[in-house]
Amino acid sequence: MLALLGTAALVLVAGAPWVSPAAAGGKNLTSPQNVEVCIIDDAFTLKWDRSDESVSNVTFSADYQTPKMRNWEKLPGCQYITGTMCNFSSVKLNVFEKIKLRVRAEKGNETSPWHEVGSFVPYRKAQIGPPEARLKAEDKAIIVDISPPGTKDSLMWATDRSAFTYRLVIWENSASVDERTETVYPGGKIYKLSPETTYCLKVKAELRLQRRVGSYSPVYCINTTVENKLPPPENIEVDAKNQSYVLKWDYTYENVTFQAQWLYAYFKKILGNHSDKWKQIPGCRNVKTTQCVFPQKVFPEGTYLLRVQASNGNKTSFWSEEKALDTEIKTAILPPVISMKSISNSLQIYIGAPKDTENKSVSQAYVLTYEIIFWKNTSNAERKILQKKGDFVIPDLHPLTVYCVKARALVEGERWNKSSVFSDTVCEKTKPGNTSIAWLISGVCTVVFFIPAVIYVVKHLLGYIKYVFFPSCKPPPSIDQYFSEQSLKNLLLSTSEEQTERCFIIENTDALVTVEETNQVGEDHKKYSSQTSRDSGNYSNEDENSGGKTSEELVQQEIL
Repeated sequence: MLALLGTAALVLVAGAPWVSPAAAGGKNLTSPQNVEVCIIDDAFTLKWDRSDESVSNVTFSADYQTPKMRNWEKLPGCQYITGTMCNFSSVKLNVFEKIKLRVRAEKGNETSPWHEVGSFVPYRKAQIGPPEARLKAEDKAIIVDISPPGTKDSLMWATDRSAFTYRLVIWENSASVDERTETVYPGGKIYKLSPETTYCLKVKAELRLQRRVGSYSPVYCINTTVENKLPPPENIEVDAKNQSYVLKWDYTYENVTFQAQWLYAYFKKILGNHSDKWKQIPGCRNVKTTQCVFPQKVFPEGTYLLRVQASNGNKTSFWSEEKALDTEIKTAILPPVISMKSISNSLQIYIGAPKDTENKSVSQAYVLTYEIIFWKNTSNAERKILQKKGDFVIPDLHPLTVYCVKARALVEGERWNKSSVFSDTVCEKTKPGNTSIAWLISGVCTVVFFIPAVIYVVKHLLGYIKYVFFPSCKPPPSIDQYFSEQSLKNLLLSTSEEQTERCFIIENTDALVTVEETNQVGEDHKKYSSQTSRDSGNYSNEDENSGGKTSEELVQQEIL
């Protein structure tokens, strides 16, 4: 029975898991405190503080994990560290990928709980370290060759090496410190210094777009050389004139010649020595004046650096201060060429490309807006319009009026606004307007139709007047004898007297019918008298019986 109990007890002890102090969480050790990650360029450092200084022989170890890792892995360079920091720069990490770290204290088989660091992106946490500078002295300038922060094969700043700008602080190494701050590029120069003088400087790098500023480099000092007998040209300026650039400078010595060179400005942002990239400016070699002229087409759109050097036999000066030429800013905007023609009471305006000295059209790589000013030739009142097209109409002008027009080209951009001078003035007389033409056509049509109508009416009116007052022929005697002056007067003039009209109707050669109508005011009274060959009776009124003729006589007279 005892043997069975002993066996059961042995089984229970063997079946229970064994928990070591480490697995139990290390009740005698506490986790590190104030754990932080410090990244400067490509140097990764993990720092922490001991939680219990009384415990000796304690080491520390760290693990790391990335999103692509399922399990934690030991962090190289951070295992069994006796101090309170470790460097894990040897780990090939993706600086744009999140990473998590954890660290714990260890003593023999005893360990503390893990202290985990929240995930972070190394690139965002990194600080810009100090750049390295190498100096070379001239008599009045110092050449500063700068290496960007980080190592040559830096992963942290691999995409930013050309984006760094460098701010430099320089001062004369004397009792009174007068500091001067400048922005320089690698291989750039600091000008306006004194010969045979000691200058000290320090440099820091910046990423302006990200608003990240690095720390200053150590202080470097150097002595400038003895003044050169042939000084460099000064006050370099470049201007645009027509289709050329004019490079000017100042120089006090005589009997010297000059040469000028150019370099793409972007070379200054590329690391390395670019002294062999400078090229001669056409037309600016062995120049004996303090200026040279070269065509704009030598420099396409971009930014360039220009420099000038003086020579006298075998003696040469140092190169002048470099002058930047931004063709987009310096290029002159030429005035447009205007032509126009009159269309009714409007002007059709044509704006063409400017012409060069050889009367050839010049294309300008800008989006132009045209400012047009026009006015009556007899007035000083000007009107202004803006157009983006080179072909447009100015409507509703006064007809048969001389108008003058001039224009200039405008360029509006984010960096600057420029304009050309005004073009030559062009004048043109407008034609009659549509309204005038319509009135003219209406007038002509009216005259064309009215005159024949007037002629027709007048002609017929004259005919009527002539017919009435000046008849061309008289009625036959057989009829005319019955019309007296009094009877004609009665036809033309209306009176209140009794009017009598006599009519003769010849029925045939054998009969004559006489009809007498007597109109009495207020009443009508007719008397008829007739006589035929068949009627043996005679009819006549009293007036006719006395002096009348027979019908046969009347007929005979009519036949005759």
